[in-house]
Amino acid sequence: MLFVDFSSAFNTVIPSKLTTKLGDLEINTSLCNWIMDFLTNRPQHVRSGHTHSTTITLNTGVPQGCVLSPFLYSLYTHDCKPVHGSNSIIKFADDTTVIGLISDNDETAYREEVQHLATWCADNNLLLNTNKTKELIVDFRKKNGSTHDPIHINGMVVERVSSFKFLGTTISEELSWATNTSSLVKKAHQRLFFLRTLKKNQLSSSILVNFYRCAIESILTSCISVWYGNCSVADRKALQRVVKTAQRITGTPLPALEDIQRKRCLRRARSILKDSSHPDHGLFNLLPSGRRFRSLRTRTTRFRNSFFPKAVSLLNSSL
Repeated sequence: MLFVDFSSAFNTVIPSKLTTKLGDLEINTSLCNWIMDFLTNRPQHVRSGHTHSTTITLNTGVPQGCVLSPFLYSLYTHDCKPVHGSNSIIKFADDTTVIGLISDNDETAYREEVQHLATWCADNNLLLNTNKTKELIVDFRKKNGSTHDPIHINGMVVERVSSFKFLGTTISEELSWATNTSSLVKKAHQRLFFLRTLKKNQLSSSILVNFYRCAIESILTSCISVWYGNCSVADRKALQRVVKTAQRITGTPLPALEDIQRKRCLRRARSILKDSSHPDHGLFNLLPSGRRFRSLRTRTTRFRNSFFPKAVSLLNSSL
């Protein structure tokens, strides 16, 4: 996995290139012209107190903080696609990840994909920040004597890491989720201090519970449907201890993390079922009876405890 970092991605979008791509997508010409007008000749200055900087006119980039900007950036990068079937490019706003499936120690397709991405970025005025771009290798083969040569982008070596924080969740090379759990528990313990302070100031239980749900539970359950199923028993106990501590402080029963995970898995699965355009919609297949979903074949415990097999099992249990 290659976690790509761009330098000021939103600020380097070329409006003329964007409108050309919108035209290729058969977007209404009037709308394209409106977007072009919105992105060009934008006066901008900086104010600090009563002091104003010189006004300059911008003709590149999309405005930071604008609701429309992430959507325009996604359209700008829509043609950044993998050239090999064994690779995937995952995009979320300006976070881009290249995932390569390497078989028989043949890394050719993966390395070509990285170079293709670098070329595409140069052609589209996006600056790859090689210093902040990281590579993570997940390899579960028991006997693996092969070595992985470092990836080079624009003549610079990409650092290989053992873990990486991706969209708020720490992924490690062994997919153990221990590093992610430690990070969540540490952050949650810091918030428990504020919960105790509120308790000392004699705030009501309802306010304490609201604070817990907003400031602590939200941390513990971030992307919980992704990682909780493969957490070790020790990690689950460490997470649940935070909940029990908060429960003693608030004096009110709080939902267990396992129950929250089940509910979120079910909610997410039902959302995918309703969306026929979702790329994983086809994983939920009804049996000929039409009452239950076909279970996914799993050869490893890791896959069996992951989201999709778990979601199918929960859906069948809820019928």
